[in-house]
Amino acid sequence: MTPDWTDDQPIYRQLKDKVVAAIMEGSLREGEALPSVRNVAVDLQINPITASKAYQELVMDGLVEKKRGLGMFVVDGARDRLMEAERDRFIKEEWPRVLETIRRLGLNAEELLKSSQKH
Repeated sequence: MTPDWTDDQPIYRQLKDKVVAAIMEGSLREGEALPSVRNVAVDLQINPITASKAYQELVMDGLVEKKRGLGMFVVDGARDRLMEAERDRFIKEEWPRVLETIRRLGLNAEELLKSSQKH
C-alpha cells in the first residue's frame, strides 16, 4: 500500500478502502494476516490510532477478525461478500447511467463488443 492520501475522506477511511481493494484483488487472501497496526502506521506515515480505527471498521464489517496475540486476519468468504456487494452496487447505481449513455449515443451491442476488443 502506498501513502497517497486525498483530502476528500478521512485517512482511516482511505486505509480501509485500500485493504478492501487488496482483498478484492486477491493481494490479501482469506486467512492471511494484515500488516500490524504499528507497521502500517510506520510504512504509511500515519498515526497508529488512525490505522487502528481503519482495522476496527474492517472487523465491524465482518471482513477481518482479531486473533488475540496474533493480529488481524482476513475472514473466509470476505472476498466473495465484497464482490457480491460491489456487483450489486454497480448494477443498481452505475449500470443505469451507463445504459442511458449508450442509448443517448445510439450505440449497439456489436459496436460496444468491437470497441472492447480493441482495448
